[in-house]
Amino acid sequence: MTTPDPAPTDTAPKRRREPSRRRILVRRALLGVGVLVLVLGVGAAAAIWKLQGNIDKAPLTESVVKDKTPKGAMNILFIGSDSRDLGTDEYGKGTGSQRSDALMLVHFSKGNTRIDAVQIPRDTLLDLPACKDTGSGAFAGGTDQMINAALDGGPACSVKAVETLSDVRIDHFVQLDFDGFASMVNALGGVNVCLDEALVDKDAKLDLPAGEQKIKGKDALALARTRHAVGDGSDIGRLGHQQVVMSSIINQARSTSVLTRPDKLFKFVNALTSSITVDEGISSIPDLTGLAKRARAVPDSGITFVTMPNGAAPQDPNRVVKTDDADTIFKAIKKDQEMPVEGEESTDAGGNGSGGGTETSDPRSTPVRVLNAAQTSGLGTSAQTAMTGLGYSVTSVATAQKPATATRIFVDGTPEAQATAEAINADFGFEAEIVQQDISGVWLIIGADRIEAGTDPVKPKPVKATSRKANDSLCV
Repeated sequence: MTTPDPAPTDTAPKRRREPSRRRILVRRALLGVGVLVLVLGVGAAAAIWKLQGNIDKAPLTESVVKDKTPKGAMNILFIGSDSRDLGTDEYGKGTGSQRSDALMLVHFSKGNTRIDAVQIPRDTLLDLPACKDTGSGAFAGGTDQMINAALDGGPACSVKAVETLSDVRIDHFVQLDFDGFASMVNALGGVNVCLDEALVDKDAKLDLPAGEQKIKGKDALALARTRHAVGDGSDIGRLGHQQVVMSSIINQARSTSVLTRPDKLFKFVNALTSSITVDEGISSIPDLTGLAKRARAVPDSGITFVTMPNGAAPQDPNRVVKTDDADTIFKAIKKDQEMPVEGEESTDAGGNGSGGGTETSDPRSTPVRVLNAAQTSGLGTSAQTAMTGLGYSVTSVATAQKPATATRIFVDGTPEAQATAEAINADFGFEAEIVQQDISGVWLIIGADRIEAGTDPVKPKPVKATSRKANDSLCV
């Protein structure tokens, strides 16, 4: 089939429009972008292949704690290894065994609103569990041993030890060696610190002046590790400096000078992946990228470092044991609650913050009688312990004459009793009905609805501990 010639016209044929210079430049730019995408795609694939090959893996054995972590929350144990089996003897000579020079339990909250990091002193004593051989040899465990000894049985054994100490389920671990820490800091171009006084420690190869300064990897590592230049030379004294160094690393890694420079970013990630050992669950680049995205979503103000509350061990004054305050912090982590550390802003008993509404001088001052109507032994006593810890005056604990399904609060009709009842509901999340009765003070009737829910407060009384936010001034 042929196409007929177009009908003649009286107008001259239009000339073909030549592409404008702007259009030519746009086309060249688009072509350039296409080539760039192709090159970057190949480069990214090669980079991922290299980074993936950097990562060492180790098994994570069965947990000793039941998994009750709220959905969406995650717990990771970060292990700083003092293994001297490296490419240098700069940090000392090997002893043939591994010890964890730093242990940090890191909690990612549901919704990525917080990252809570608890530093565990390596001198902490506890009864260490035995560990099967997972590639590092079997570990016998034993009574009253330092927690850092568990790493001799591999990172999975350290996980088992920290779970035994904290009763917190640990989902993953990341182990980092000395060389890796220094290389990461160097890849960032150094980190900023602020020292109140000059620090010298020949054993840690540390010699830094006082004041604000940027330090390289070796000095950052020495500052994080020094024992003899701070405090009484114990492990506890250096944990404050570790918090400063970690905060500075976070600030530097998040800075635009790193995130917008592919060469710097790759150098940092290459140093990181070359120096870590992780469990199978986070051993791929996509897994680690997902973890990094979660961390990136949390603002610096939502990242808190805290030293595990501790006291001198009765059996050895040169070692420490966890205190009840440490258990309070671990319980908060286990429930995905904000760590109740002294100095954080707190709300009033009504949960409305400072100001607003009529307040009594002390809403917890009215005497409370606790009656256990749940038909479960010990529930009334546990409620008494929790209430006393928050400052309530509990006059007595008894078993109710009749069982009750729902928890209720009886009050005598005075404003003070009403305020105390409302404070109980706010502090413990009871949502209990408040009923006026011909009684004196306040009666808390514990019902069967608290058998599973328990009687722990929604937010425990704050505990005192060495802590800092990632956005705190380095010179604090």
